[in-house]
Amino acid sequence: EVDWFSLASILFLLMFAPLIVYYFIMSCDQYQCSLIDPLIDLLTGNKHLSDIWKKTPTLTYRAAGIYTLWVAFQVVLYVFIPDFCHKFLPGYVGGVQEGAVTPAGVVNKYEINGLQAWIITHVLWFANAYYFHCFSPTIIFDNWIPLLWCANILGYTVSTFAMIKGYFFPTNAEDCKFTGNFFYDYMMGIEFNPRIGKWFDFKLFFNGRPGIVAWTLINLSYAAKQRELYGHVTNSMILVNVLQGIYVLDFFWNEAWYLKTIDICHDHFGWYLGWGDCVWLPYLYTLQGLYLVYHPVQLGTANAIGILMLGLIGYYIFRTTNHQKDLFRRTNGNCKIWGKKPEYIECSYMSGDGTKYHSKLMTSGFWGWARHFNYTGDLMGSLAYCLTCGFDHILPYFYIVYMTILLTHRCVRDEHRCFSKYGKDWKRYTAAVPYRLVPGIF
Repeated sequence: EVDWFSLASILFLLMFAPLIVYYFIMSCDQYQCSLIDPLIDLLTGNKHLSDIWKKTPTLTYRAAGIYTLWVAFQVVLYVFIPDFCHKFLPGYVGGVQEGAVTPAGVVNKYEINGLQAWIITHVLWFANAYYFHCFSPTIIFDNWIPLLWCANILGYTVSTFAMIKGYFFPTNAEDCKFTGNFFYDYMMGIEFNPRIGKWFDFKLFFNGRPGIVAWTLINLSYAAKQRELYGHVTNSMILVNVLQGIYVLDFFWNEAWYLKTIDICHDHFGWYLGWGDCVWLPYLYTLQGLYLVYHPVQLGTANAIGILMLGLIGYYIFRTTNHQKDLFRRTNGNCKIWGKKPEYIECSYMSGDGTKYHSKLMTSGFWGWARHFNYTGDLMGSLAYCLTCGFDHILPYFYIVYMTILLTHRCVRDEHRCFSKYGKDWKRYTAAVPYRLVPGIF
């Protein structure tokens, strides 16, 4: 059943999330990234909604062509070019990998080739920028709002198709979830792993490609525009490119590990992932670079070093925490965390068919500091992105606010699921590790 709070939240997001994205992008295009001035104009009668809408660039054939080629190129890289990076990069796990067991007992196989797709895409980008000159590196920024309409069209199309597919020709009928509420099913998805053919998995493709591959290209286009407008690229723009580039590369380097995360293991594929990955991610996760095009910030040396260190320490915590958990799981606790044998709590749970299973919950390393300390590192990195922009406007800080809400909500979701699964053993674990995100505080 869908409770009233979940339904109200879903209706709010369906109605207002697209408007939020438009409002942020419009405010930069027409109001120099001020979130307050458009409201003042509307409330004082200086402008009407129709005036703002008339000044908004419309969908163009050029943008439609760019976006179609972009998505088609990423589909080709995803489906038709098997991974070769794992053959010569030590420590990288690519090629055909197995995902987690689905609720219906299916183990899907995936072609992990995101790092390869990212490398090929960026090699071609730089080759064009320095040698071929087929298009300007500012092409993304120059068509940013027309591309927004293209991204919305794809997001709504794939979400609607996924819902229809779930009803009439699902990949696996036993992995479908029907609540009977249209809005909930459209938002959260019906099919667990909708697929076309053997390898095109909707969830993995749209989670990682085309949005996350584009993330670093978008930032590069912002840097190119800043250089075109002002004759140089500021150190704040370089920091944004470097810190977010590290995050993106980490995602693709650990794409096989991503198969075991909440997005793949628990979420169904609906508008939340379909539209979110096409529109929300590329447009709102890149606000810092967009802001710096309109308001270039040259940081003092001490500030730049401090922000860089915050971002790198956050990344170190994020990556090390995840590595500790992955190592513990792979070895069933027969490993060393910080030089000694890990501590853990033995627990058990019952599956839907009544089978009893045993598991371990680690209380060593960073996982002894807080139950979701990887999210803490993620939030430190998110804050570093925002701090590059100074304090003149609130727009660049949307990301840290959003990530705090998102990750806190994930903590609650995950712990509710774990309590339902482990029962009294989960209470023992929370007693041993009492804090969720910040040791001693929360």
